[in-house]
Amino acid sequence: MDIRLFLIPLAVALGITVLLGPMVIPVLRRLKFGQSIREEGPQAHLKKAGTPTMGGVMFLTAIVLTAIPFSAALPFGNNIVENVINPDLFFLVFATLGYGILGFLDDYIKVVMKRNLGLTAKQKLLGQLFIGLVLFWVLLEVRVYHEGTIGYIFSVHIPGTGLEWHLNWLYLPLLLFIMIGTSNAVNLTDGLDGLVAGTAAIAYGAFAVIGWMQSNITVTIFSMAVVGSLLGFLVFNAHPAKVFMGDTGSLALGGGLAALSVITKTELLLPVIGAVFAAETLSVMLQVASFKLRGKRIFRMSPLHHHFELSGWSEWRVVTTFWFAGFIFALLGIYLEVFL
Repeated sequence: MDIRLFLIPLAVALGITVLLGPMVIPVLRRLKFGQSIREEGPQAHLKKAGTPTMGGVMFLTAIVLTAIPFSAALPFGNNIVENVINPDLFFLVFATLGYGILGFLDDYIKVVMKRNLGLTAKQKLLGQLFIGLVLFWVLLEVRVYHEGTIGYIFSVHIPGTGLEWHLNWLYLPLLLFIMIGTSNAVNLTDGLDGLVAGTAAIAYGAFAVIGWMQSNITVTIFSMAVVGSLLGFLVFNAHPAKVFMGDTGSLALGGGLAALSVITKTELLLPVIGAVFAAETLSVMLQVASFKLRGKRIFRMSPLHHHFELSGWSEWRVVTTFWFAGFIFALLGIYLEVFL
């Protein structure tokens, strides 16, 4: 595939997000959609209170405005890549926007209705389950092209081998676990300026490469649209952040990553490519388990990025270190998928 499949969607999505920033941020500020900071968090974060949140609408808009039309037709010289909206694209966009809408509701309840916890855990879980069930129906009933055949194969590829584990209907609980787990993991990671935007851009970049190696134009275009939109968002979200993505953005990004792993049949590689998100989630689980069982904490604070903050690291140092770790694991994921 042409290298411009990477560059053009990236540039367009980046440009749209950068243009949206000066229009959307003042509106969020005028509507008083300000972030509330939990008192038990690092004290240095209290000064961020009131920073506009729900900024995820900026890059979600850019993703939709880039991925859909570019997947339909992209001119490359004398050739036109014809890829009218297909089941793969519907799956990816529905997963991203579905979880984005759920996150938007959560943010709206927090900042507008002044309920600090937003949606209850039960409400959020039910929403995530519903979206997951719809996605399973899409895989089951809609034609999805996979390895030259029609119909989605409900199997899991074992990295580094030529083996596949056929699950049939057991793929449903796996799909629900991947979708819910990944969206929550990315959501937990969203605690420092630019942290999720940078690590997610790296992970989506890895899926763009995998899509390219699999000759899946839809995956490549969608992934690069997300990368470009996140790079544009970083213009406003890098430290010191002028806007936060909120659950609107973090849940959407997690849903999109999980959907990419399903479409590319790299479900077992997702914890590698998204190792930073996995580590953040694991730190919370270990912290809770240790405190309940032993009455002692393992980390100064969870998720993991707060532990390093309270250990004396600057916010920027934590973010760039996590970016670097994400880049290394993304390369490892590409290597395991492409070269083994």
